[in-house]
Amino acid sequence: MAFLDAHNISYAYGDNAVVRDVSLALEPGKFYGLIGPNGSGKTTLLDLLIANRRPSTGTISLKGQELESYSRQKLARQMALIPQEFDLGFDFRVSEIVLMGRHPHIPRFASPGPEDLAVSQEAMVALAVDHLGDRLITALSGGEKQRVVAARALAQDTPLLIMDEATANLDIQHTIQIFQVVRRKVEQGGIVLAAIHDLNLAAAFCDEIFLLKEGRLHAAGPPEEILVPTTIDQVFAINCQATFNNFNQSHQISFQWRQEKS
Repeated sequence: MAFLDAHNISYAYGDNAVVRDVSLALEPGKFYGLIGPNGSGKTTLLDLLIANRRPSTGTISLKGQELESYSRQKLARQMALIPQEFDLGFDFRVSEIVLMGRHPHIPRFASPGPEDLAVSQEAMVALAVDHLGDRLITALSGGEKQRVVAARALAQDTPLLIMDEATANLDIQHTIQIFQVVRRKVEQGGIVLAAIHDLNLAAAFCDEIFLLKEGRLHAAGPPEEILVPTTIDQVFAINCQATFNNFNQSHQISFQWRQEKS
């Protein structure tokens, strides 16, 4: 049985259908990449999968139970989100922000225990923000804030981790760092679903790719089957080549760019 199963789900903003009849299943021990052009429905689809929105049609089940039947706390024990944007106007310290990831596991009116503190510290070390523990979140750079948010989600310690273009504001060093950390989570039996703009990152880290076009699931499968020139051209309208890169043992995309003659 799939951990999370979406069957023929659709969603529209008024008359504008943005997710159209999408079916997908997420299984333990796999890193899934969600790719597609801007406006293809990636963020809305993720909102549906984390119960931030209800599908207009279709069903979503989590561990064989309807997603709608989960309380917010129970759902937060099953899935965590690293969002693309994070705005917190209050002067919490970094260590407090990361510890917020433990709230679903802490009984009501109880204080964080030694395990909660240890898990939070481990997450900060993994994302290299432990030295920022006493800093105020409002005093950090955008990239530092994003790593703190990622650490908070990691501290939540859920079977499923959702990433909504979570590395868009990070430099290449910290982007790879986060992908390596969540890849290890997958190797330990976890599940990651990440909306990714960089096709080469998707090829390097993902086991399966979901490719959206105009709200529909255009293709799904291993990177070497999905990230091929014909399919990429159909969805992104670019001329490219796909070759196997021995350095990172993955298929990589090279695109062709021509400067228009004046």
